[in-house]
Amino acid sequence: MERSPMETAAADAVRAAVADGSVTSAAWLVAVGGEVRAGAAGHIDGDPDRPASTDTIFRISSMTKPVTAVAALQLVDDGVLALDDPIDGLLPELADRRVLRDPHGPLDDTVPAERPITLRDLLTFRMGLGMDFAASGPQPSLARLAELGLPPGPPQPQRTPPADEWLAIVGAVPLEHQPGARWLYHLSADVLGVLIERATGRTLDEQVAERIGAPLGLADTGFSVPDDAADRFGACFGNRRADGTREVFDAADGQWRGQPVFCSGGAGLVSTVGDFHRFAAMLLRGGTTEDGRRVLSAALLYEMTRNQLTPEQAATGGPAPGDAGWGFGVGIQLRDVPIRAAGSYDWDGGLGSTWANDPGNQMVGILLTDQAWEAPVPPPVTDAFWAAVYRSLP
Repeated sequence: MERSPMETAAADAVRAAVADGSVTSAAWLVAVGGEVRAGAAGHIDGDPDRPASTDTIFRISSMTKPVTAVAALQLVDDGVLALDDPIDGLLPELADRRVLRDPHGPLDDTVPAERPITLRDLLTFRMGLGMDFAASGPQPSLARLAELGLPPGPPQPQRTPPADEWLAIVGAVPLEHQPGARWLYHLSADVLGVLIERATGRTLDEQVAERIGAPLGLADTGFSVPDDAADRFGACFGNRRADGTREVFDAADGQWRGQPVFCSGGAGLVSTVGDFHRFAAMLLRGGTTEDGRRVLSAALLYEMTRNQLTPEQAATGGPAPGDAGWGFGVGIQLRDVPIRAAGSYDWDGGLGSTWANDPGNQMVGILLTDQAWEAPVPPPVTDAFWAAVYRSLP
């Protein structure tokens, strides 16, 4: 098949990142309408006998969030959960919250929460606790969570406490904002995963595998890598040392090679470009599999993929103030920027991944790499990939 401009541009951007040493292995996929192009570059763990392919398995970290959101919304479709009901009944550890009078003030200066936390709060990251991208001072509740054994940072599925113990720790600190008041990153997604487990009586990996993985045929998406797929899985690399070599954040036989102690609804999954494309294409189709079976209702899919933040929240405390809002587990692009179109929805993973659905162009784009972010902004390969994709759109 003759290479299209889209395929050439995406492949060149990824190969350049491998050539300059930015990443060791990567896989990418771009689908526009009925045309799907995918490729890979580099070698797993830098081993010349293990070339990366479109079947290589990567840690997708925060790209887990939209999957967990769909798993929760399926329970709304089932009538098990309701968007605006309090979560107290299933998560009593989070009932009767106290809220810091000053988000940056002392932990013992609190007021009662004005209302309970709801499922909608978790889906929109407005439970009142999480990482504040626009913080102008310390976050005392997060600092206390770190002291109690829940530090912020990359996922640690074998080192995080089990779900009940984890939630008890979260419930031991006050909220920093009133429920519904402010978008705060990440923690809501992990709480959402625990809520799903309590509502179903099953582990999050079991629920995702049965309700999302099975109908979509996601053979390589899960919270751990089985033995028969280990040859397609490598290390995840961290910061570069002075001599140019990289630290290893997680080895190939590390934290994703066994059943996780904690299934992180915010960052725990591994996947391939093909698998995540099946999930993303389901969203773009309006919630159905390729053969028409419904995974998520059209009404909830619409709610998931529209901005749920108030204008003030999106402008001052959203994921990219002024440019992006938030739906249910996904960022929502509010205006055109060079590497994203208004109306698209997306998210990145800090262990080296990025994804977007662009309904206006009927486009899905995915890039998975083995290089964790070295700063709280996407690495150059991410912007290069998206610039290449948008330059080559028909």
